[in-house]
Amino acid sequence: MGGCHSYPSATKVDSKTPQLSDIHNDKHGINNNNQEERPYLQQQNACQRITSANMFALTSLPPGMDRAEWLASNTVAFFKHVNLFSSALSEFCTPSTCPTACGPGNVVYFWTDDHGRKLKCSAPLYFDYAMSYIQELLTDEDVFPTKAGAAFPNGFIFLVQKVFLLLFRTLAHIYWSHYSEVLVLGLHPHLNTLFCHLMLFCQQHSLLEPEDTKPLQDLITALEQHK
Repeated sequence: MGGCHSYPSATKVDSKTPQLSDIHNDKHGINNNNQEERPYLQQQNACQRITSANMFALTSLPPGMDRAEWLASNTVAFFKHVNLFSSALSEFCTPSTCPTACGPGNVVYFWTDDHGRKLKCSAPLYFDYAMSYIQELLTDEDVFPTKAGAAFPNGFIFLVQKVFLLLFRTLAHIYWSHYSEVLVLGLHPHLNTLFCHLMLFCQQHSLLEPEDTKPLQDLITALEQHK
C-alpha cells in the first residue's frame, strides 16, 4: 500500500489566541469549551489552512490504480494523521473533563461491543476503543493485505466506511470539546486542513452518509466558503 500524505508546517499563531490559563472546563465534558457560538465557524478560524495544495488531486483515484488499493493506502494515511492529532490533545481529554464521547450539538457516541451492546463511555475510552479497533484492522493481512497481488476481502468497502466514521467522530469531538485548546496550540490550520482532506476523500468515494456528517455540516459549509 502507498505511503502517508504529509502537510507543510503550520502558520504562526494569532497573537489574540487565548492562553491555556483562560480555559475553564466547567461543563463537565459535555461541551468543554462552553461556547455556544461554535468558534470553529468564525471566519478568522475557518479560513485557516496550512497548504494550498489541490485537495481534489490528492483524493482522486489515480488512472490505472486499483480502487481498493487506493482506499487502503489512504485509510492508513488518514488513521495516522488523526491518531497523531488526537494524541497531541490527550492531556486535555480525560474521563473527568469528557465523561461522554460527544460531538457538536452534544450528540453522544456509543461504543458497540463484541456482543452488540451499546456502551456509553468517556471520550478517552471511546476513542481508545476506536483507535485500537482501527489499528487491529490495518495490521490484519486478511483485511489490509500488503503483499503484491493479494486480494482484498469481500465487504472491504464496508470496513473502510466504518473506519472513516470513527475518524470523523474523533475530529467532531475535537472541534466540539477541545477547540479552545486547539486554538491555544496554534493547531487550527492543521485541523482544518486534515478535516477538509478527509471530507473530500469521503465525498469522492462515498464513505460517509449525510446523517453521519450532520453534526459538522455547518463547519463543512463554512470551510467550503473559504477554499
